[in-house]
Amino acid sequence: MDGGSERDSLPGRGADDAGRIPLAVVVVDRDGQVSHWSSGARRLFGISRQDAVGRPALDLLPVSGAFCEDLPGDTVPDACPSYASCPSYASCPSCDGSGPHLEASLGGRTAYPTAGRARLFPYRDEQPHGKDQSVPSGQPDPDPAGQDRLDVLWWAYPLVGPGTTRLLVLAADATRLRDERGHDETAERVSPGFARHTELPAAEELERRLPEILPNMGPGLSSRIVSQIMELGYPVLEFSQLEQVPVTPYWGVPRRAARRRTEAAAPRDRAAAVIPADAEQDLEHAAVRERLEFLNEVSSGIGTSLDLGETIREVTSAAVPRFADFAGTHLRAAVLAGEGFPEGPPDASTVMHRVWVEHNDEPGRWDDTVPVGETFAFPEHTPFYQCMVSGEPVLIPRISDELGDRVAGEFEKRDLRPLISGRSLLIVPLKARNVVLGFMVLLRRPDRVPFDDMDRTTGAELAARAGLVLDNARMYTYQENVADTLQDSMLPKVSPRMAGCDIATRYLPGTRLGRIGGDWFDTIKLPGSRTALVVGDVMGHGLNSAAMMGQLRTAVQTMAAMETPPAHLLRNLDDLARRLGENYLATCLYAVYDPIIGELHLANAGHIPPVLVRAEDGRSQLLDLPTGAPIGVGGVPFEAVRVRVAPGDRLVLCTDGLVEVRGCDIGEGLAALCESAAHPAASMDDACDTIIRALNTRGGRKDDVALLMARLNGIPDEHVAEWRLAADPREVARARRLVRDRLLQWDLPQAVETAQLLVSEVVTNAVRHAGDEPVGLRLIRADALLFEVTDAEPALPALLAAGPDDESGRGLRVVSRLAREWGAGASGHRKTVWFEQSVR
Repeated sequence: MDGGSERDSLPGRGADDAGRIPLAVVVVDRDGQVSHWSSGARRLFGISRQDAVGRPALDLLPVSGAFCEDLPGDTVPDACPSYASCPSYASCPSCDGSGPHLEASLGGRTAYPTAGRARLFPYRDEQPHGKDQSVPSGQPDPDPAGQDRLDVLWWAYPLVGPGTTRLLVLAADATRLRDERGHDETAERVSPGFARHTELPAAEELERRLPEILPNMGPGLSSRIVSQIMELGYPVLEFSQLEQVPVTPYWGVPRRAARRRTEAAAPRDRAAAVIPADAEQDLEHAAVRERLEFLNEVSSGIGTSLDLGETIREVTSAAVPRFADFAGTHLRAAVLAGEGFPEGPPDASTVMHRVWVEHNDEPGRWDDTVPVGETFAFPEHTPFYQCMVSGEPVLIPRISDELGDRVAGEFEKRDLRPLISGRSLLIVPLKARNVVLGFMVLLRRPDRVPFDDMDRTTGAELAARAGLVLDNARMYTYQENVADTLQDSMLPKVSPRMAGCDIATRYLPGTRLGRIGGDWFDTIKLPGSRTALVVGDVMGHGLNSAAMMGQLRTAVQTMAAMETPPAHLLRNLDDLARRLGENYLATCLYAVYDPIIGELHLANAGHIPPVLVRAEDGRSQLLDLPTGAPIGVGGVPFEAVRVRVAPGDRLVLCTDGLVEVRGCDIGEGLAALCESAAHPAASMDDACDTIIRALNTRGGRKDDVALLMARLNGIPDEHVAEWRLAADPREVARARRLVRDRLLQWDLPQAVETAQLLVSEVVTNAVRHAGDEPVGLRLIRADALLFEVTDAEPALPALLAAGPDDESGRGLRVVSRLAREWGAGASGHRKTVWFEQSVR
């Protein structure tokens, strides 16, 4: 990549690298929107490819600066002369040294290539640049003297031919000329220009390297653009009218020193010489020892973590630079997603992920063409597909131009030729238990010894060890996913608002391997606007504890729905645990909150006591409850207590993982729990976070943690209405009137019609089956309207399949259809049928 002998006199630079400057490449379509955006453009303008593609090019590119005011008023803007020959270029206040405008090219008003120099402020994320890029969008006018600006050289090429591409823009940071060379005066007078390829030294080499910087486009489009660049004029740096240096495709750092190339080529020179038999044998032994040492080093360097992502990076990085100059790891989608072992051999439809790339080329050289994270199916007629399907290494000592063209032709949206042609290629399968998990692509540059049969064996052994390590990480990831899914499925979806109380919860998995445990919490809606609050902890960890937790939680929900009193519920739970197995042990705290009377009804089975924070003075206390024995011990009675609470009081229930720390007394943890629970907080979630932070700072936690907090708001007396109805069919009409009057009093006229219909159906059933006993009707206003009808018939109602000629049996079907929820429960010799109606 010579810059031309005429530039040898440039201070601080040699002829070999005079024109090497990092380039940004942008392609604009016929609608003026960006269709291709290179990694160099991302680095120069600070905008990612995802944010740039599809946006108007005028918003992103350096179009600032007015056209020359010295031109006649009827002169079109793109008629501005080349600023290299403009006598007023340096002092022109309009150009400010920026010369012709890119805006003309973006607007499609030029049919020839243009070049210029623009100074603009760095891109700000607040909003895109407008046409005036001298001021960042959304910001006040900065002081030009105190604000650094990008100094951008640009070349614009109009494109012709099929497709939507209309303009190619190349851009470079001119400040690099000052920063890297240290000669501001020379850098200030450099300008972009064009030269015919016949005027350039090494024109064929320049033409060959151009496709390397074109972002993510197929061979057809790439070739068409390159040919038009060479025809319209190759981009050059003009230091004067007589001094021109061609711009060389470059990624930002110097190429490797010639010494490395010499060392890499040395084995080829030695191989060409006549070597004695003994010396040749010694060389073979040395080569074998070197490869064994390499494999031993690789084995000790990979598999240090069970994290799949970290393992992938270790495996890929192990090959570069000692064994290859490029390594890219591709895995099947099922492996990467942790979905278990892939089923069946891969085929043409198998989706592969490029999960990591490692190379020692210039930074960014591979970013656009082989981006990490890309998902695709490999074409059938490629060596990659051959390796994937056969499960055997594929070796190509040297990729010829013909083979490079054929392989690149299979990929529509990228031109691989500049990256693979002339290189040595080795593709090795990543296998475990004779199933291909993916493959690794290994490449050596032309200046290194090509891969040979010994390298094929070494690469296969490398892949075998890597496949084993990847499979271990995959299995661990799969088991982690299973454990997390099981744990998440067993935790309830708790509503933040229940009748008369607000709820907040937290769950922290344990730090032990597997992270699955038996801690749980639950909230259960009960008749009468009551809420059951439950926290439990199955002793032990792992799947057995999680399975037992699921069984006990289901049993608690079932018995709670049957309105089983707290002490009786724990006794039944204890009997169930002993029937399930001898090793079933758990602690449990069960509380029922009645918001109408302001009371907690609690029973404890070996669990740590709850904390009650009083709203009146903000003080917290551990509730003194009969501890009881853990669930599963058997033969121990459970006692229940009742505690009066006021609106605004908070109840905190948790498992012992929050307060127990190895080597510390549990009393210290309970004291810390009380102190943190009393801390004022803006919301229930903030209060939970405060407790977690305060208790976690003590360190040493390994157990999982379940935390449930309830703010006991209560239900005001004026939001509750109760009536007693006689067992007389005429009372049905009275019930409708009472409900209508109360809803109108509560300013809920929209709920009257549906409420009257449903109350009529339920009260009719109660009067019909109650005998001579009175019927109770209660209406509660909370987040929804709750209606309860109580009678002396203990048998629970059932939905009936009424025929077209039946005169009854449709009442509960009407309730089921119109009510938000409904249910029934029996207590003693009486039953209660309830339903909820939305107030909106």
